[in-house]
Amino acid sequence: MAGEIRREILRLFHERPEDYISGAEISQSLGVSRTAVWKHIRQLRDAGYAIEAVTSRGYRLETAPDLLLAADIQAGLACKRIGRDMVCLESTDSTNLRALELAEQGGTDGTVLIAEEQTGGKGRLGRRWESPRGVNLYASLLLRPAIAPFVAPQLTFVAALAVVEAIAETTSLSANVKWPNDVLLNGCKVSGILSEMRAESDRVHYVILGVGVNLNMTRKQFPSELRYPATSLLIESGQTVPRSAFVRSFLQRFEAHYDAFLAEGFDAVRPAWDACCAMVGQRVRVEQEPHTIVGEVVGLDEDGSLLVRDDHGKLQNIYAGDVFPE
Repeated sequence: MAGEIRREILRLFHERPEDYISGAEISQSLGVSRTAVWKHIRQLRDAGYAIEAVTSRGYRLETAPDLLLAADIQAGLACKRIGRDMVCLESTDSTNLRALELAEQGGTDGTVLIAEEQTGGKGRLGRRWESPRGVNLYASLLLRPAIAPFVAPQLTFVAALAVVEAIAETTSLSANVKWPNDVLLNGCKVSGILSEMRAESDRVHYVILGVGVNLNMTRKQFPSELRYPATSLLIESGQTVPRSAFVRSFLQRFEAHYDAFLAEGFDAVRPAWDACCAMVGQRVRVEQEPHTIVGEVVGLDEDGSLLVRDDHGKLQNIYAGDVFPE
């Protein structure tokens, strides 16, 4: 209950960023006493929110801490289900592991789990995902879609598209998608998506979408031995990205595409994905141990596989492997 009241106070501040809001108005709007309002304002200040108080005028939010707090994110979130339930952690080994536990415990569809830091973050094929504290987005979405199991991997493309659009909205940078699960800026990886699922032959119990986005990492924070060149929004734009605003943008974009995907299938998002895929028309090398395929990317097939026309003119459906520019 206390967390809900603080979230609603922040929502009022987000809706009227330039206004002073009186304690009486907050009290009446939330159905609590003015003394309770004052106590919650004090707790928000203790959490790092700079809230100005002026006699006879009320309260105004001046600045918010660069912390990913559920109350702050949800206060301005225009989603019906994605992120309505949210867990924000200071540190965890892996948000996907915690989300998997939550799913097994009956966690609701659309629950979002976020961490300031991951000590064991992982990417595709079990590769390590660098996850320093307080600079990026490390999130996992718990979904319970009524879809066939073979369709579930396509949700990776939905998430990638939402990341591209959130980047454009918060920084004006134009990102590209790289099959199957990466987002690139100027040819360098800025985001990766990892999907995990529990299903039976005919139905999905749940899907966990892990989303990592390098927001405010500096060049020095990247390890030198990365398999693929990496970057961050800070490096590319020269400006610090407000992380809570980015999370809200991503979740709202994801929900819109997710709803369309559930209603209309993969065709609802495939054209948009193709449009922001820099690989289409490019020559690539696909490494599939022990084989390598070289050819030109045609686009996505209806099942989400990558279509590559090899050097012998044969159209190949790529379902797994590492793809590199040739």
